[in-house]
Amino acid sequence: MSLGKIRRILYRTSRILGDVNAVKRGTIGERLARRAAGRTTGRLLRKLFK
Repeated sequence: MSLGKIRRILYRTSRILGDVNAVKRGTIGERLARRAAGRTTGRLLRKLFK
């Protein structure tokens, strides 16, 4: 198993654990909104610097 695969698994697991924690705390809506905002910002920056 390569280092990249291990890293991908760890990041995916941490994202899922963060979602579980947000559900527990009742802040899942904020988390999803921030995630969507981050994706949108990333796409805009990608287009800007392409």
